[in-house]
Amino acid sequence: MTIAESPIRGSLDLPGQSADAATTIDVPPGLKGVIVSETGVGDVRGEEGFYHYRQYSAIDLAEQRPLEDVWRLMIDGALPSSATQRQDFIAEVGRLRSIPLPIVDVLPAIAAASEPLEGLRSALSLAAAHRMLRPTIDIAPARRRADALFLCAVTPTLLCALHRLRRGMTPVEPRDDLCYAANYLWMLHGTEPPAAHADAVEQYLISTIDHGFNASTFTARVVASTGADLGACVVAAIGALSGPLHGGAPSRALALLDEVRTPDRLDAVVRPMIERGDKIMGFGHPVYKTDDPRSVMLKGVARRLAGNDTASGRFVAFAEATEHRVLQLLDEMKPGRRLHTNVEFYAGVVMELAGIPREMFTPTFASSRVIGWCANILEQAADNKIIRPSARYVGLQPPVPVPQFADRH
Repeated sequence: MTIAESPIRGSLDLPGQSADAATTIDVPPGLKGVIVSETGVGDVRGEEGFYHYRQYSAIDLAEQRPLEDVWRLMIDGALPSSATQRQDFIAEVGRLRSIPLPIVDVLPAIAAASEPLEGLRSALSLAAAHRMLRPTIDIAPARRRADALFLCAVTPTLLCALHRLRRGMTPVEPRDDLCYAANYLWMLHGTEPPAAHADAVEQYLISTIDHGFNASTFTARVVASTGADLGACVVAAIGALSGPLHGGAPSRALALLDEVRTPDRLDAVVRPMIERGDKIMGFGHPVYKTDDPRSVMLKGVARRLAGNDTASGRFVAFAEATEHRVLQLLDEMKPGRRLHTNVEFYAGVVMELAGIPREMFTPTFASSRVIGWCANILEQAADNKIIRPSARYVGLQPPVPVPQFADRH
């Protein structure tokens, strides 16, 4: 069994190494293939094109259950088994959606200074401070769970309020009678969304709640391993998600469609990008070596959402033609790479069709991923060991005498 196949526990005594060296091992850049922990939250099986939340297929959940059920699964470890359990959980999180009044007063200043995702870091920090979130090592599991539910429930409300304030509109209060996705679109636009839009957004949100030890989830667990409060953990994860190589890709994937404009321009636009070695957003994934199951599902969602609308149908057909040709060119120009469409490509198409502004694509992603982050934070806090890796120093060999050219003072 290789190091990458088994969890790393304690130090490794390797023959011929010094005492210091015996406590370290070399791993691939980016920790690729290295198991750093054990988890019961979920997993990704890249060779199979499959991922799951707890013991259930994530795609099956997205197609068969509402988001609140999956939210309960991630936080409490079980789906509701009755209508009463479902309604109890919906009522519990519904009470946590509203923004605390002291935070409402400072949101205009935050919105004026930043886009919603960046503003969320500040707003969520303030909300956590107002709730007096304490270090996870100092509180009982029930309090950790309550803090997690608060952060998950208030995040979409904060995002929609920041978006509207930045654009000179009044924030919209959440509604108790709407499900998560419908309420999200309601707070975003101030009008009750068509059922088809809410259903499509809900399936997208469920499909992105968790996805293994990705950069933002790992960030959340690293911070959680220090015993920090849940707010600090989530804010750190948001910082990781803001990177274009992680959560910032859906709008950039649509930018490719904007640049191409018509199918006859595909080769002229895409070939030079591949020749230059540019990253084509929406294609390729560090884990999946076959079709991304999220992309496959969301393609179907996009087709259903377009329905009989001519303009929407043309948009989806153009996206599919672009996908087909880009994959052909990647296969031709990068043989052996096994590149496939990833979730960002059709996520952008679905959100565009559902009326979500492009500047809200990544924030929308964050509104669901916070549930997965919190599930991982709670798991880390329940059986914690601080995450403290090592680095190999490659600078000038010390100690070098400090140059003397003047009196110290």
